[in-house]
Amino acid sequence: MISVRGVTRAAFVVAAVCVFLVSAAAAVVDIQTVPVGNPGNAGEGSGPSYGGYGQDRICGAVAYEYNIGKYEVTAGQYKEFLNAVAKTDTYGLYNTNMSNTSSGSGIARSGGGTVGNPYTYTVDANFVNRPVNYVSWGDSARFANWLHNGQPTTGGQGLTTTEDGAYYLNGATSNAQLIAVSREADWKWAVTSEDEWYKAAYHKNDGVTGNYWDYPTSSDTAPGQDMADPLPGNNANYYTAPYAASYTTVAGEFQNSDSPYGTFDQGGNVREWNEAIIHVYRGLRGGSFIGSGSDLHAAGRSNDFPTYEIFGIGFRVSEVPEPATMSLLALGGLALLRRSRRK
Repeated sequence: MISVRGVTRAAFVVAAVCVFLVSAAAAVVDIQTVPVGNPGNAGEGSGPSYGGYGQDRICGAVAYEYNIGKYEVTAGQYKEFLNAVAKTDTYGLYNTNMSNTSSGSGIARSGGGTVGNPYTYTVDANFVNRPVNYVSWGDSARFANWLHNGQPTTGGQGLTTTEDGAYYLNGATSNAQLIAVSREADWKWAVTSEDEWYKAAYHKNDGVTGNYWDYPTSSDTAPGQDMADPLPGNNANYYTAPYAASYTTVAGEFQNSDSPYGTFDQGGNVREWNEAIIHVYRGLRGGSFIGSGSDLHAAGRSNDFPTYEIFGIGFRVSEVPEPATMSLLALGGLALLRRSRRK
């Protein structure tokens, strides 16, 4: 599936030609994204002083345009990543709990993890489009580096695949080492920053404003949990008593519960890593299928050790807008301007 990120109909034909020319080198994983514009918008307060928890911070102000994953990274996408770089799995990108088909993500591993008998990975058909879980912040950063480097299928876990790119990791696996990592200036794909995540989830997409919804379903009312009929808006996958959800749902299951920018599941399903550093922890946002509804509120900031892996945590990625797309948009705007002058 090829994502067209904000390209006008007039520019689509040109973009399609470009895609055709590079199709032979197309990557195996397509991260569908949505554009987040309104650069320079104001942020808003989040944390305990604003009715939530965590540490107070002004969140959501982003000075640049970017693309963000429309969905959480899925088990099917992560399986492809593992098959590309984890034949010996030097830095533990696979957690054996992933194979669980009740609370895991259905990714199974076989093989011996040696050059002669490498690991291979498969995913249960029912989990291909559900979010991956049991991933640490370090795993997420390595996945982002792999995207940044063009999704290479050889080279193991080294500087040209997982250890450099958006983040210089070079074998970093401890909590202290991963807390010290920061995004490089030349990033192409990255784990979302907290501001990128927050803006895409809550900002009303109404220009350069500081207007935000309380929930990432374009609502100030707490989402429902209509699992039987996911089509009505303002629904999400989270926990209430009696237990309303005991498993992840397919990405985008709640079809009319998207954010103003068009993202899905930023509330519920799995909590998502972000780049924030809160004390000696990495930031988490959005709640999960085993978390309470309060986790979905914009004021809730959570965190954990960057090495932590559990069934309630996954991630989402951000992308720099493609230069070709930006040029096509500029050319399209120039053409429209010329036509208007001729009238």
